[in-house]
Amino acid sequence: MSVENAYEPGDYVVYPTHGVGKVVSIEKQAISGFDLTVIVITFDKDRMTLRVPINKAKSAGLRKLSTRKVMDSAVAALRGRARSKRAMWSRRAQEYEAKINSGDPVSIAEVVRDLHRNSGQAEQSFSERQMYQAALDRLARELAAVEKIDEITAARKLEDVLKAA
Repeated sequence: MSVENAYEPGDYVVYPTHGVGKVVSIEKQAISGFDLTVIVITFDKDRMTLRVPINKAKSAGLRKLSTRKVMDSAVAALRGRARSKRAMWSRRAQEYEAKINSGDPVSIAEVVRDLHRNSGQAEQSFSERQMYQAALDRLARELAAVEKIDEITAARKLEDVLKAA
């Protein structure tokens, strides 16, 4: 199957730095004097439209939604033990940011797990809470799309797994 036929309007896809979006159309456009075929993707949550040239889709990391098996692996990662690193927050933040932007559900789940705080634990800094929420939102959006449920239900499901771990 060619890349051009890999995506159809109505498909949900994942763009690593933006999360889950919906393919609106595949169009031919003249950009800077070049005729390009682009995949037009909307990200409703961010009120954003992205145009990805078809020949750059793979290298940009655009992919179809994860399978249920991959999402099960991500949820399983939430049950693991949090890795508390002794490194400075700025270094850990860079690593977490890279994992979130990788678009890989299991890597994102690791960030959620590592930054999750149960009620009896020390309070997080503002940036830790922000990064936790960004990772949780990204993971919940893909889980919601895979399981055909709303994002709030998906986020609740993920947080229930974290609390039970």
